[in-house]
Amino acid sequence: FDYGDLRVNILDTPGHQDFSEDTYRALAAADNAVMLLDAAKGLEPQTRKLFEVCRMRNLPLFTFVNKLDRPALTPYEIMDQIQDEFGLETHPILWPIGDGDRFKGVLDRTKKIVHIYQKPAKRGAKADVVEVPLDDEAKLQELIDDEELFEKLIEDAELLDELMEPLDIDRVMAAEQSPLFFGSAMTNFGVQLFLDKFCDMGTSPVGRPASQVDEKAGGKKKKKAEEEEEEPDEEMIAPEHEEFTGFIFKTQANLDPKHRDRLAYVRIVSGVYEKGMKVGHSRSKQGKKYNLAQAQALFGNSRDSVEFAYPGDVIGINNPGNFAIGDTLFTGNKKVAFPGIPSFSPEKFAYIRNPNPSTYKAFSKGLDQLLDEGAVQCLKQRNDEVGGPIILAAVGQLQFEVVQARLENEYGVESILEPMGFSLARWADGGWDAVDKADADGKLFGINIVQDRWERPVLLFRNDWKAASLAEEEKYLELKPWSKP
Repeated sequence: FDYGDLRVNILDTPGHQDFSEDTYRALAAADNAVMLLDAAKGLEPQTRKLFEVCRMRNLPLFTFVNKLDRPALTPYEIMDQIQDEFGLETHPILWPIGDGDRFKGVLDRTKKIVHIYQKPAKRGAKADVVEVPLDDEAKLQELIDDEELFEKLIEDAELLDELMEPLDIDRVMAAEQSPLFFGSAMTNFGVQLFLDKFCDMGTSPVGRPASQVDEKAGGKKKKKAEEEEEEPDEEMIAPEHEEFTGFIFKTQANLDPKHRDRLAYVRIVSGVYEKGMKVGHSRSKQGKKYNLAQAQALFGNSRDSVEFAYPGDVIGINNPGNFAIGDTLFTGNKKVAFPGIPSFSPEKFAYIRNPNPSTYKAFSKGLDQLLDEGAVQCLKQRNDEVGGPIILAAVGQLQFEVVQARLENEYGVESILEPMGFSLARWADGGWDAVDKADADGKLFGINIVQDRWERPVLLFRNDWKAASLAEEEKYLELKPWSKP
């Protein structure tokens, strides 16, 4: 959406009950992150996981505490939670006055203006607002109409000015400090104030490192040795770079069941998309070009054709079947490859079986398609033959339900899921030799040893404690909660 003279692109991640690996991948395409907290619940389990990905990518993080129109934790409790859990310093910009039925408004600490909330007659309607300078205490006292809350506001304002570290935009950009806001999205109170501050402080599209190879010179991408500190053929591609570049962070098939279409979601990094342009593909070995005849802007289930798109935009393009998550598209004579998108530790595991042998082909085709999309991860027992048991691994239960529903609706096949008793996975970057050593030494008792689609070793654990203790005691395994692409 357009806001003032800016274009804001929102990548809305699924809620806590619908958590999936797509949630993580969306962060790969983002330049800023907004952490939306429930004022009554504070930090929730999935919030913690998302924060780790934000930290890994050094995304500037803005925190909005929602639902102040309901009973809530104190703002100090929420700040303490964030500090204790993440080690992240917060800087309150909008400070609440009361909560629930006593929610009166917010103080804009940067302007020393109090925004008094006039409760709407109808729930969900936009609240009217009266603005009063903080130093106009007589007017404030009259409008707040609650002596205890008025005195608390004055006390909090002085305390925060005295004790809080000043807002440091450089630290915000380095993900060391999070601007903190309070409000109520239901009544649209505090939302516009937040958007104003976010648009003022958030970073615009940033450059990304990428390897580049001159295709005309017949060059090949150099493989970085593990001991090298820097890769000589890697450069930063800025949004102003004249050639078009973008990477695919999501694919999906059969969005329209009538047409069996396939869509790839592309985050543009540099240059300009123009309708009908031809692009190279990072995994194409013959230098094949693809015609991007049509691109779409996506909002929910609606799609609008676009003639042009710019750095920071996300467009949907037709996927001929060759595009996968993490691929790079580019123009020019240099083949460009941005770093791939890692896989993150799943927490749900189940064998998937086909109860009807007569539908083997359709079952295999459908499952392969869904795996290519990244709907779930696939694990197998080591050295398993084709046709052996397939383990599906997911971040959330919804991913399993989606796979089964799509197999039935799009490919006409039934499936049976048999849950496994494991709750997390770790990739062993030390390789199979390290895993074999630990296994021979009796260190992997009760741990399931499997491999991913690229035959890399993965260990499945029943609890966090076992994974943490093994990682500490057998460091040579190099256990990681994500896999390198």
